[in-house]
Amino acid sequence: MADETEQVWGGRLFAPLRRRGHSKEGRDNQPQVIIAMAVTRDGMPVRSWVLPGDTADVATVARIKEDLRAWNLGRCLFVGDAGMYSADNLAALSKGLGRYILAVPMRRLRDVDEAVLTRRGRYRKVADNLQVKEVVVGDGERRKRYVLCLNPEEAERQRRHRDEVLASLRAELALLAARDADHPRAACALLTSRRYGRYLSTDDAGRPHLDSGKIAHAARFDGKFVVITNDDTLSAEDVALGYKGGAIIEACFRRMKQTGLEVRPMFHWSPRRIEAHVRLCVLALQMQRAAELRCSLPWARIAHSLAGLKAVRYQVEGRTIVQRTKIRPEAAEILKNLGISTPKKLLSVTEPRHTQVAA
Repeated sequence: MADETEQVWGGRLFAPLRRRGHSKEGRDNQPQVIIAMAVTRDGMPVRSWVLPGDTADVATVARIKEDLRAWNLGRCLFVGDAGMYSADNLAALSKGLGRYILAVPMRRLRDVDEAVLTRRGRYRKVADNLQVKEVVVGDGERRKRYVLCLNPEEAERQRRHRDEVLASLRAELALLAARDADHPRAACALLTSRRYGRYLSTDDAGRPHLDSGKIAHAARFDGKFVVITNDDTLSAEDVALGYKGGAIIEACFRRMKQTGLEVRPMFHWSPRRIEAHVRLCVLALQMQRAAELRCSLPWARIAHSLAGLKAVRYQVEGRTIVQRTKIRPEAAEILKNLGISTPKKLLSVTEPRHTQVAA
């Protein structure tokens, strides 16, 4: 495509932004751009970047670090999900941004299975649905600081779900055992099932049966997630809350992609128009977050409440009257929190026009 080369607009040379890169949503066959945002802990955007679509995550972090250095910020943390976890990324993030909080792929990391989940000690309560425990593995340069987080409500939900799955699995095994002859196809279907296979083992004859060890191992993960950090100045509580704040950031990006902000599809080719489009979407997101923080309500509820406030035009005896609808208590409270004065009930009255007829 023509956008793979440098472009000149208004006498200035622009690097191309529309590039084919790795898409986390499986859209590698289409050109894309990378959007990065710096946000406060409560999710308020303070700056945004638009980078070429083939920019790697680590390069993005290094670029943002360099740009934010001029702001003289007291502390800057990179918060990422488990997809960013690797030895190379950890080393690069330490150089590029300095401090990070990353989620850990619990079921694929030996440290978590053998040391973190089995570490004795009490959890410290951070909130009603969050408890934390700090676990340090190794010494010296190999030292790793993990924070094990527990959500009791989620743990109970996962336990109930597993009990339902096991009850269904026992019924399937009972049906399989009641048959006169062996049915290897049915047995293989259970063993390879994503729903049931994790709880099954085979006996000497190759028949599936419930494995109590696997059930107990699965129960160890209920309601838990693990994060790793290289910032020793943060308490375990701050690390957990910092990662939970990352969920707010992810929600901001999802809102830009999936809701009325319409950051995509994007029908622009020139870099300046692409950047202008993204800046307007970020500005709209900033307005939404400001409203949410002032009202302590999600934007969907704010928009729904204010949608009932309308101006109605009607005619009475030749007069054209514009009147607002009734303001519900929740909408009135939202307007008050946003600092918007309540509209007058009667907005305008237009008298009928009198035409004069010549004699």
